[in-house]
Amino acid sequence: QVQLVESGGGLVQAGGSLRLSCAASGSIFSINTMAWYRQAPGKQRELVATITEPGSTNYADSVKGRFTISRDNAKNTVYLQMNSLKPEDTAVYYCSAVIFQGRTGYSYWGQGTQVTVSS
Repeated sequence: QVQLVESGGGLVQAGGSLRLSCAASGSIFSINTMAWYRQAPGKQRELVATITEPGSTNYADSVKGRFTISRDNAKNTVYLQMNSLKPEDTAVYYCSAVIFQGRTGYSYWGQGTQVTVSS
């Protein structure tokens, strides 16, 4: 059984910072791409950032220059450093990872963590 558990969400004023963490646990052989998504009320879930196992990153235009995704492969953990937060960043943030327990990889999702940015 594989689990992804997020932490680090909360309430912050506009211009502030938060750091999200997502730790994978269970029977894990390897982890491929890890990612952060977010879903605001009444909107579709959107991709925020991705990071491959070697460390290549990609960001949504709306967060470029403000958010940084990173990972610690030894800890099976992905992070999202969020700076210069805006009220429009308010959403439930989810982590996702492609995890191999054998030869086949499957996508797993965390339960989500709420980020609220006040103006």
